[in-house]
Amino acid sequence: VLSSMFAPSLTYQFALVLLIAVLGVLCGKWKYSIKGVCFYAVVCVLTVWIMAAMTGTLRTMFVAFLGLFHKVYACGMLAGIVLSTTKVSEFLSAMNKAHVPKKVVIPLAVMLRYLPTIREDWHFIKDAMRLRDVSPSLKGLISHPGMTIECLYSPLLMAASKAADELAIASVTRGIENPHARTCLIQIRFRIQDFLIICCFAVMMVVNFIGRGGAI
Repeated sequence: VLSSMFAPSLTYQFALVLLIAVLGVLCGKWKYSIKGVCFYAVVCVLTVWIMAAMTGTLRTMFVAFLGLFHKVYACGMLAGIVLSTTKVSEFLSAMNKAHVPKKVVIPLAVMLRYLPTIREDWHFIKDAMRLRDVSPSLKGLISHPGMTIECLYSPLLMAASKAADELAIASVTRGIENPHARTCLIQIRFRIQDFLIICCFAVMMVVNFIGRGGAI
């Protein structure tokens, strides 16, 4: 987050995304990583073209939007890798070994289960609404805003609220608030791979502060 927030140039942002993509490949998410890098490369080319070809208010509007996009993209891509490769049980065991307070661990654990549940509900709602010719796309929202909100987004909000309550109850039932140390069949350890990854991102952070004077 800090590396993306204080990125000195667009080139640095692209290098950061490439580093995250390498991490994704090492975690087995090579399709996700390749798609993420290709999409970001297209956005980078579009950004350079807009800064060179456009002027005035339109240029300012696009640069402001793309600037925010560049700051968020690397964080979102890394979050996608973390969420898709981390099991809740492993996460809880790792946090317990790191002696992280439960006030921090419990909301994060619920979030890890919450997002996949909402994504599953979203797919079910979309499949049901396609039978009524309601599209979740931007075109459907513009052409039939009332119907789209009523048939898609309102059920999604209700499902999200229900899922949050169910996950909270299930977590308490399974002993998430148990003060004793957790047990886990998988050995959670800090390995040489973790140390190398931390070193790589630390180097990127150092390069960030060294290259703050550059711009693109």
